[in-house]
Amino acid sequence: VQLQASGGGLVQAGNSLTLSCKASGRTFRSYAVGWFRQAPGKEREFVAGIGRRGDITGYADSVKGRFAVSRINSANTVYLQIISLKPEDTAVYYCAGKDAMWYSRQRNEYATWGPGTLVTVSS
Repeated sequence: VQLQASGGGLVQAGNSLTLSCKASGRTFRSYAVGWFRQAPGKEREFVAGIGRRGDITGYADSVKGRFAVSRINSANTVYLQIISLKPEDTAVYYCAGKDAMWYSRQRNEYATWGPGTLVTVSS
């Protein structure tokens, strides 16, 4: 499986954005997916995860209530919807996959990473 995140851009604070993570490969539906972000000068951090079936999701406390992760396995795509964007959401966003039922909050548990997409939030 290969992953490609897209949908980033320059947005004003308070607006919304939806990121997509498109997967290639027939085994995508067996993968749990995590979304991570890395702001300039900071460590890459977990923001959201979704199990392989799409029925189990989880979020970092810092984004809970503003981020929503979903997936459409038939389209090989996972989405991350972000509302009420804040300047502190500015980061490169990555999606990552692991061949497992459940997502993880630990980045070292993901074997597959795609190139990130940059989100810049202006105040």
